[in-house]
Formats: sequence, C-alpha cells, structure tokens
Amino acid sequence: MDQVLMFATVLLPIVTALVELVKRTFRLPKNIIPAISFVIGLTIGVIAYPFTSMEIVLRLWAGGLAGLSATGLFEIVNKREGMTK
Repeated sequence: MDQVLMFATVLLPIVTALVELVKRTFRLPKNIIPAISFVIGLTIGVIAYPFTSMEIVLRLWAGGLAGLSATGLFEIVNKREGMTK
C-alpha cells in the first residue's frame, strides 16, 4: 500500500494539470469533472508503466486515487453548477 500511495503522490500534479487543461479547453458540465478526473488518473497510471515495476492493478489504484485527489483539490471550493470554461 505504501507503493500505491507514493506513486499516487507522484501522479497527482500530472493528473491535476491535465484535468485543468481539459476544463479550460472544452466546454463541459461541471458535474462530470470528477469522472473525467478519475478516468485521466487511471489512464496516466497505466501509461506510467516504464517508471515503476508495480503490477497493473496497483498502478490503476494509484491513478484512481490521484484522479480523485486532483478533483478534490479544485472542486471542493467551487460550486458544481454551470459549464467549464
């Protein structure tokens, strides 16, 4: 579990930046941003296979945690009404 949390910590700034990029690029309903963040986290977790020797399941857990954390950092203080951009 320590490996998953450390890897999620490394992935968090990358996922946060990509979620912000998606929010500023596309006009999306704000209530689907957490789902998009979760999917981006999972994707980055899988793509990062050359940087770790962890199993795919553990990388998916780390990516999912990073995606959910990335959403929480920005969306916790914002209301979820309206559209992005």
